[in-house]
Order: sequence, then structure tokens, then C-alpha cells
Amino acid sequence: QVQLVESGGGLVQAGGSLRLSCTASGSIFRINSLGWYRQAPGKQRELVADITSGGSTIYADSVKGRFTISRDNAKNTVLLQMNSLKPEDTGVYYCKANVRRRLLDPVYDYWGQGTQVTVSS
Repeated sequence: QVQLVESGGGLVQAGGSLRLSCTASGSIFRINSLGWYRQAPGKQRELVADITSGGSTIYADSVKGRFTISRDNAKNTVLLQMNSLKPEDTGVYYCKANVRRRLLDPVYDYWGQGTQVTVSS
């Protein structure tokens, strides 16, 4: 099995910063992409940022220039640095890992339990 544990959420004022961390553990041969998603109340879960094993990144338009995703392959960890936070960034943030557990296994997506981010105006 694969487990993802997130940390770093909390309450912050608009304009502030937070850094989210997610570490994958368990039976892992290779982690392909790592990503952060968020879900605001009453809305669908949406992609925030994603990073491939080679370091290529994509961002939602709403966070470009404010958020930075990075990863440490040796530690199976992905970080999300969030600056200039806005009230509309409020939501539960989930980490997702696209994992191959053994050499000949197919790849699966695994999700963390989520961490709450609340930005006050």
C-alpha cells in the first residue's frame, strides 16, 4: 500500500504565506507525477499544481506567479509554497501521487487525507 501524509495547512490573513508538504511512503518503485489539488466548499476538486519526475510543472491560472511546487525525489516529498494568499484560495488541499509500486505493475493515483487552508480577508 501507499500512504500520503500532508502537513502545513492553517489559518492565515490575506497576503500571507503557507507551505504545504506531502510525503509518500510504503511500497513504491517509482513516483511519476506529484500534484496538489484543492476543493472549496460547494465546488469540485481542482488542480492547483503538478510536477513530473523530471521537474516539469503546470499551474492553475489562478495561482501562477504566487504558488511554487517542488519535489525531493530522494524523500518522496512534494512541497507547495503559497505566497500572496487570497480568500479565494481557501479550501481543503489534497496531495496526489501517480505511483508504480513494482516494476511491471500499472500506475495508480493515490491521495492524501487533505489539509485545510483558510485565508481570512
